[in-house]
Parts: sequence; C-alpha cells; structure tokens
Amino acid sequence: MSPSWIPKEAGNGREAVMLQYGNCCLEALAMDQKGYRRGSFQSSTSDEDMLEIAGASVDLSMADDDPPLDREMGGFSTYNGGGMNGKSTMMDFLEEPLPGVGTYEDFNTIDWVREKSRDRDRHREITNRSKESTWALLHSVSDAFSGWLLMLFIGLLAGSLAGLIDISAHWMTDLKEGVCLAGFWFNHEHCCWKSNTTFTDRDKCPEWKSWSQLILGYGEGAFAYILNYFMYVVWALMFSLLAVLLVKGFAPYACGSGIPEIKTILSGFIIRGYLGKWTLVIKTITLVLAVSSGLSLGKEGPLVHVACCCGNILCHLFTKYRKNEAKRREVLSAAAAAGVSVAFGAPIGGVLFSLEEVSYYFPLKTLWRSFFAALVAAFTLRSINPFGNSRLVLFYVEFHMPWHLLELVPFILLGIFGGLWGAFFIRSNIAWCRRRKTTRLGKYPVLEVFVVTAITAILAFPNEYTRMSTSELISELFNDCGILDSSKLCEYVNDFNSTKGDDLPDRAAGPGVYTAMWQLALALIMKVFITIFTFGMKVPSGLFIPSMAVGAIAGRLLGVAVEQLAFYHHDWAIFSGWCSQGADCITPGLYAMVGAAACLGGVTRMTVSLVVIMFELTGGLEYIVPLMAAAMTSKWVADAIGREGIYDAHIRLNGYPFLEAKEEFSHKTRAMDVMRPRKNDPPLTVITQDSMTVEDVETIVTKTTYSGYPVVVSRASQRLVGFVLRRDLIISIENARKKQDGIVSTSIICFTDYCPPLPPSSPSVLKLRSILDLSPFTVTDETPMEIVVDIFRKLGLRQCLVTHNGKLLGIITKKDVLKHIAQMANQDPESILFN
Repeated sequence: MSPSWIPKEAGNGREAVMLQYGNCCLEALAMDQKGYRRGSFQSSTSDEDMLEIAGASVDLSMADDDPPLDREMGGFSTYNGGGMNGKSTMMDFLEEPLPGVGTYEDFNTIDWVREKSRDRDRHREITNRSKESTWALLHSVSDAFSGWLLMLFIGLLAGSLAGLIDISAHWMTDLKEGVCLAGFWFNHEHCCWKSNTTFTDRDKCPEWKSWSQLILGYGEGAFAYILNYFMYVVWALMFSLLAVLLVKGFAPYACGSGIPEIKTILSGFIIRGYLGKWTLVIKTITLVLAVSSGLSLGKEGPLVHVACCCGNILCHLFTKYRKNEAKRREVLSAAAAAGVSVAFGAPIGGVLFSLEEVSYYFPLKTLWRSFFAALVAAFTLRSINPFGNSRLVLFYVEFHMPWHLLELVPFILLGIFGGLWGAFFIRSNIAWCRRRKTTRLGKYPVLEVFVVTAITAILAFPNEYTRMSTSELISELFNDCGILDSSKLCEYVNDFNSTKGDDLPDRAAGPGVYTAMWQLALALIMKVFITIFTFGMKVPSGLFIPSMAVGAIAGRLLGVAVEQLAFYHHDWAIFSGWCSQGADCITPGLYAMVGAAACLGGVTRMTVSLVVIMFELTGGLEYIVPLMAAAMTSKWVADAIGREGIYDAHIRLNGYPFLEAKEEFSHKTRAMDVMRPRKNDPPLTVITQDSMTVEDVETIVTKTTYSGYPVVVSRASQRLVGFVLRRDLIISIENARKKQDGIVSTSIICFTDYCPPLPPSSPSVLKLRSILDLSPFTVTDETPMEIVVDIFRKLGLRQCLVTHNGKLLGIITKKDVLKHIAQMANQDPESILFN
C-alpha cells in the first residue's frame, strides 16, 4: 500500500516507547492501549479500567484528561469545516452523533479548525434558542458564566494544593534534622515560635531536638555529628525511594517537570492520562517527597502540572469544556498561569509565563480568565499563609538602597554567566537524558534515583548551604543584612559609630563572611553538576529553583566582592563619585537576585515573564532595569550558543509534534517537495465517493495505519470531494452493522447526498456523508513551504491536501512538516516519533 503519510500513532506506541524508555514521564507509553486496537473501538471510563495496580499496568485508552466526546453530543449535528455537514437525516443510526465520532485517539493531534467550528455552531444554537423561552435564556447565561466559574474553582483548588505542598515539604525537610517535642507536626521554625529563647538563639530552642539529642541525649561531639549525618542520609533515601516507587507503580506520567508535555498538549497533542486524577494525586504526594529528600530540584515547575491537572479534571463539570478539545486548552492555559502564580506568588508573572512560554493559542478572553484564575489562586495561598510570614513565597525580600548606573557592568557580567550556565546545562542535561534513553540506565529508574540521592545527601550535609532546602538558601542569599542578622553572610566587622539611622554602611568582611564565601563556592560547584543528573529522573523535578540557586550563589559572591572592593578602594575613580566611606552603596542581596534571574533566563529563555516574576518577588520597581539587563544578556549569550531553551530541547528529545511558533522558516522549498507520496512511492490511498463496498473500505483500514483518507470522485479523475478520519469510519461501519438492517460486506458506501441507482436485489447502501469533512484545507503543489508552515502554525492543522489543477496529488501532515524542518536544520528527521 501507499507510504505512511498519516501514521496512526496509537498503533506505533510500543515502537516509540522503546526509543524513549529512559526518559522521564514516557514510561507510561509502553502500557497497553486497549481502547484503540485497530478495527475496533471500546469505551471505558472507570477508574478500575484506567489502572490495574496488581498487574502494574496502566490503560490509558480512556484516561481522565481526554474522555470520549460521546453520549453528550446530541443537539449539535451541524459541523463546519471538519465534521458533520448538514443535518444527518440519511440514516436512522446517524440521526444522533455516534459515540466516539469526532473524537481523537491517543498520541494524535486535534483539529483546531474543526473544534473551533463546532464551538461556534454550539454557541450559535444556544444564542438562537435563548430567544425562544426563559429557560433557554437562563441556559445561555449560565453557559456564558461557566468559564469564570471554572476559573474560580481552578484557582481555589490550585491554591489549596500549593499551600498543602508548601507546608508538608517544609515540615518533612526539617524532619531530616530533628523533631519537635511540642508536636511532631511542627517544623523547626514553627516549633520555636513560642520559645523564650533570645533572637540570636531562635533556632536553638529546647522544644526542637536533633536526632542525636533525641537518641543519645546530647548534640555535640563527633558521634552526635555522625548520627545526625546518618539520619539525614537515611531520611533523604526513604523520601526519594518512596517517591520513585509511587511514580513507577501508580502514575508514570507524574515524574519530571511536566512543562514540556504541557506545551505539547496546549499545541493540540493528546496524551491521555497525563492530566488525569491519578497523575494529580501521585504528583502532589511525590512532589512533597522529592523536595523533602534534598535533591537538587524545585516544586515550581511541577506545580504548573498540578494546576493543569486541576483544570482538566474540573473541565468535566462543564459541558462546553468537556466536549471540545480547543476550549479545554484555553482552560489549561489559564491553569498554567495559576500554577506559576502559586509557585512564585506572582499572579501577573504567571499570566505572562503562560502567554510567553507555554500557550499555543491565547485569545484575549483567555488572558482575562488567566488573570482571574491567577488572582484567586494567589488569594487562596495567601489565606493559607503556608510560611507564616504573610507572604506567598519563602524568599520575599525588600531592598531599600537604589542601584547606581555603574553597577550595570557587574549585572551584565551576571547575565553573561547566566547565559553560559544555561547553554552548558541544556547541552549536558540533554546528553545525559539521551544516554538514559539509549542505554541500560533507563531500565533502572529506582536505582538511578537511589544513587543520585545518596551522592547528593552525602555531599550536602557537611555544607550548611547545601544542607538547607534550596528555597531557604535562596532566601538567605537574597537577604539584605541587618543589625540583628546572625547568618555567617552578615558577620561583618561592625563600627557602630558610623551608623546612620537604620542603614548599615558598607563594612569590612569578618571571618564569618569569608567562611561563607568558600562554602558558597563549593555549593555552587555541587549545584552546577548535580542538577544535570537530577533533572529528568523518575520523580517530580522542577528546574526553576535549582537554576535560581546557582545564579543567586554566583550573584552573592560577586556582590560581596564588589562591596569589599568599594569599601577598601572607595577613592578609586569608579567609586569616588557615588560611594564615599561610611555610605551604604552595594547591596549583595540585589546581586543574588539579578544572578538568579540571569541563570533562570539562560535555562528557560524567558524574558518578560521572568522579569515580572522577579519584580513581584521583591516588590521593588526600581530594580526592573538591572533585571531586564541581566535577562536579555543571558538570553543573547545562550541563544548564541544554542537556540533552544530547556523545555524545547526536551520536546525535541522526546519527539513530540510541537511546531514552534517563534522560529521562522526561510528555506525555498515547495509543497511538492514535502508531500506524500514522493516519486517512486506507491500511489495515494484514497476512498471513492460512491463506488466502494464496506468490505473494500474495511480492507483499506485493516491494511493501512493512516489516520484518515481523502475521498475522491473516482480513481481515474482524482477530483477531491473531502476527507474522512479513520476513527470515524471504523465507528460508523461498526454501528451500521449492528443497528441497520441490510448492511453487509457488499453494501456500497456513499459519501454523497444522492447515491447512484442500484439493482433492486442489491444490499442496502451505507450513507456516511455526515462524517465527511467537505472543506479540507488544500494548497497547490507550487505553494512555498514557508506559507504551508505558517498555515500549520496559525490554524493548528493536522493535515493539508495538495492539488494540481484541481486534482488530488498528495498530502502533507504535521509530522511531514516537522520532519522537513528538522531536515533543513541538519537534524535527524526520524526523531519526530508522533504525528
């Protein structure tokens, strides 16, 4: 038969899995796709069918995130541009839309044009009916209001889960070092709140006992240190092993950051189960465990996945979102904004993150609803107050001293460092993940997590800056030293005679500062390398916090260096004009913040949303320019080395069919160079409009793996009539055989309104015009590929038919476009695994 121009991905799932087994989150692709066997359609929506714990197998055929759009599609039988054209009155069994018709199989791309057309038809019908009765008018109002109500629910649920994760992670992180006698559920800080200890000894309250104090009765000495060391490593291993076993056994999609897959899903790809109930439950639990284990990862990226799971599950409450894939993706865009809002306490930054980084289709009403969802989520988290500081994040800081123009030089240097670090990290991490996929390493995810956790814990405990949680480390690095600060970073030589009010002048560094500097330098080296091996393991792992930690350490080191330079050489020309002796000129915490933004920008290539997130973290408008300078510098430097951010690189590594809207296609190729079939290929497989039998069509469906077939007038003329999806054909034929008398293998299938007359002895005709797309997108064979690529990007097409003088020549699918782009970029075109 003809070449595979529309691969049926569900049939090729196992082949894809063998190529991707080692990569996080794709283990689930190896599970049995029971609902999508060739030639049959089975429907199952129960949780028992989704997950079989005893057999350790997951059936993703009807998982939560993309339920079949069946049983509830009655009343909307008019579809434009993609599905049911005209009223389906030709056959009894097609008077109501069949269960499953118009839906999509797993690992397929949705048809944006068809979905938007269906929503317009639905809205038009509701509007027309609203004029007929009061009840219909109320239904119209509730339909219009349902989007805002859904955003309210998403914000409440996402904020509540984020608060639960923050509180649990904080408590379990402290559990590695000791326990509170006043109540084991208190973390270290909360345990000491009611203590009568002095401010400087606030972390040494009698209510909090280290493990050596609890077991041995004393906390000093070599043996007590060894015991605390041992308990720290044991707890870390317990948390990480429990996390990886839960992910491996119950929800393989719950690992990793989730942002690459969410970007792909928002572009129209379907990954069943990725946003389901099981994934939400397991990811919430294992995220707490993974963060508490002390691994070099963060919870911010996975919180976006958690929020999108909330959005997808809550979509089931509202008909128009449950039954339309395009509308559902608008909700997921808003949910992603809510996820970043609760992750960083930055509602506006969350909206901009969704717009800049993850969303594929972002209309104006989605912007408003994203803003509302982010607002509700932030308000909910603020009401919970998980950190007890009336802030949404642990490392909220406020700087009071302005920055000087000359400080832009070190800020730009931090931007260069962030760009270099980002490019180095992306290349190293992708190389390691590729090795994980292509070697035996990918077969032992539990062992990998065990080894990386053991190395991390053993290296982390001796250094107080790696022993503490990464969020606490960033908080300390961002902190502007005050008179009462007891941190080593604030152990300066005090000369209180020179103080002016509450502002401390620049002072000479004391021994504590120098000790902190080399400890931070060691922490920087450890974080740089251990994060490469941590991101991508089979546990939930975010990249925002580790990247910010690397930049914050580098920034604080540079800030202290500049501060001491200004203190000892205030008479130099570069300092004399603005930094006199005894003045407070340099704020090392600001350098840490700028470095954090630079490194995060170098890894993710965010710009606008990154600056707004950092601004919302600090509450200082006057520091936007340093942040902008560092963010843009890091992006320029990183782009000069490699164009892809970490999420785009993982999308390409996994072979997802993601068509990047930011890149331009500048090659002078034509549609005929990309279409299938090519020269020397078998002819295009087509279905004629009124001359093929049921048996002929079933034979084509059985012997090919294509997702759809062009319908032509005849094989000789090749005049295009429309396009029919394989899934719709299978479901319609099966239902016709069951429900209509006289449909046999020799029955003629007719895709027209009026079928040709047949002898009286002939079996009944099967009319399937209602499932035929009468307006498929077509281009001529001479159309430049840059126009074709633009059409696929802006309209979200699955396929486009190629004609010459009105006759069908071939077809171009999204996968063909992606392969052609990869080929033009000297990349492996076979790396695109899905359609």
